[in-house]
This record gives sequence, structure tokens and C-alpha cells, in this order.
Amino acid sequence: MNDWEQRYQDGETGWDRGDVSPSLHAWFDSGDLRPCRIVVPGCGRGHEVLELARRGFDVTGIDIAPSAIAHMERHLADEGLQATLILGDLFEQQLGAFDAVYEQTCLCALPPAMLERYEAWLHAHLKPGGSLFALFMQTGAEGGPPYHCDLLAMHKLLDEARWEWPAEAPLLTPHRNGRFELGYQLVRS
Repeated sequence: MNDWEQRYQDGETGWDRGDVSPSLHAWFDSGDLRPCRIVVPGCGRGHEVLELARRGFDVTGIDIAPSAIAHMERHLADEGLQATLILGDLFEQQLGAFDAVYEQTCLCALPPAMLERYEAWLHAHLKPGGSLFALFMQTGAEGGPPYHCDLLAMHKLLDEARWEWPAEAPLLTPHRNGRFELGYQLVRS
């Protein structure tokens, strides 16, 4: 059993809000996020995948935990919704380019040594001019997961040669565990 599946089995899912992130609703309300082909890497139980499907997006969710995918399959069926769900390691997936990526829990779950590989995956799976809707977890702590997504490190990782950062202030989204996320819409060069 993989480590993430074990966390689901043990009920150690403190990252799971149990509902859609307020940041996703803010991006809907602002009109920045409209129906398109979108992928949610490391989607967990898929609250955002379900909401995107409800709103008419062509959504793909990827997770490595079988119980997370099974949870989404049940809820999609119950609501008569469509989404593409992939059980597996996202680094083994070649899915073509998407219009948008919704990044909430994957980046902060990956060990720092894997972040450059993840940035390359994001860049390869997003069309030029496509948007990365990213929530950077702020833990203020060493270790993880979740790992602290220091903004200076995120600017270095998502370099301006490949990503356009917005000039406006980020969305601030409190998390039930006392931490918070900073939300940015980056555009792929």
C-alpha cells in the first residue's frame, strides 16, 4: 500500500477541507476561471474536481491513492457528472496540454527534491498562455508533508522565463489546521 493510501486508511487527511476551497470559488466569481480543459494533479477526494465538473469543465483528476479515486467515482456517479479520473503516479502520465491546471495539494505534498520535476510536468501539460491556478501552502515549519511553499522559492521554481506572475496581491485562504494558502494565477510562457 502506498504512503498516501495509508494516510487515507488511517484517517490522516488534515489537508482535506471536506469541501471546495474558497480560492476556487473566488477564481470562479472573478471570471478568471471559466469552463475549459483543466487538470487537478494530486486531487485527493476531489472536492474541486466535482465542482469543476458541476460547472461544465472538461476536468481530469489524478491521484495515487485508490480510495481517493473511488470516493470521486462514487460522487460523480451519484450526481450524474463526468470527469476523467486517473489512478497513478502523475509523473507517469502523458496527457497532452491543458488550458488550465488547478494546483492545491500536490506541490506541498512533494519532497523538495521533486519540485523541479513537477515544474517541468506542469509546464509540459499546460498550453502556452494557459493558466496555473496555484495555492502555495504556508506552514512556517520545517519538513512535511505538507511542505512550506516559501514564496521566494516558488518564484525561483516557477521562473519568470517560463511563468508570468501576477502583479496583484495573492488570494489568502485560511486552512482549518491553522495554516493558510496564498493563491496566484500564473500564465505559462
